[in-house]
Amino acid sequence: MKIAFDVDVLAKQMSIKDYVHKVADWGYKYIEQSPHPRINPFYKHPLFSKECQAEYKQALKETGVEISSFICVYRWSGPTEEQRQFAVANWKRLIEIAVDMGVPVINTELSGDPNQQEICNGMWFRSMEELLPIIEREGLRVEIQSHPYDFCELNDETCDMVKSFRSKNLGYVYSSPHGFFYDQGKGDVRHMLQYAGDELTHVLLADTYNQTMDCRYIANPPWLNARGKSDVTIHQHLAMGEGDVDFPGIFETLRDMDFANKQLKADAPKAGGDNIICVSYFGFPEKMDEQAPAALERIKRELL
Repeated sequence: MKIAFDVDVLAKQMSIKDYVHKVADWGYKYIEQSPHPRINPFYKHPLFSKECQAEYKQALKETGVEISSFICVYRWSGPTEEQRQFAVANWKRLIEIAVDMGVPVINTELSGDPNQQEICNGMWFRSMEELLPIIEREGLRVEIQSHPYDFCELNDETCDMVKSFRSKNLGYVYSSPHGFFYDQGKGDVRHMLQYAGDELTHVLLADTYNQTMDCRYIANPPWLNARGKSDVTIHQHLAMGEGDVDFPGIFETLRDMDFANKQLKADAPKAGGDNIICVSYFGFPEKMDEQAPAALERIKRELL
């Protein structure tokens, strides 16, 4: 199992070289590279100039840190065909970058519109039909997560979509700060992880509040607080223990599933190598020097 840190919270504050060194100073061996304006920006075509690539490779060489995975967010589920085609072109370029950098995993979202679920579902399957042969040819693992304000927010349905392809090059991402959307506020982490089963290859760790509970979040005017009466969603990426997520349940279930060793022991392991668990804290950059190392130590204590 690879333990990674999502550098989004750092990339907004410092250069590539500096955040690679920061992650190394905290004791992490792996970086999950979330969307970055110089590399893989949200929704837009990847960039990653030769100069940027050289800077990144040099920082990795200096520290011994590796990139476990890229995250990309492209509108490969439309809702328009033009958006979908642009997104597929973006995907093809990011796949080239991943292969060139030796990064075996790409973590992504469905990236659709909850108000146009039918068309986005069809668009996503169309994109998968075009991209999966390329993904399999290159030996990458692409991992799918549903996300708040997506055409599918539900854990079980998204797992079923991933499983429908029956491909060793696809995996499922369980993101704990999205979990209350995944089962409409129940927060039954044990069921969600177990339902993902063998397709569970990636877990993102951060805390959040249960958005279905009265006054966990307060917005004005008052009707914005009622889910379904407004076209918004809200969640957070706090440190473990600061919200409502059942982390004892998550760690206990991951131990029961042997998540830390499963890829190594599998008779037919998925592409992309080891499973990944990633610290996905965004909310308080001023606390990261304490929170990031503490998260690493807890993951080691709970799973290794």
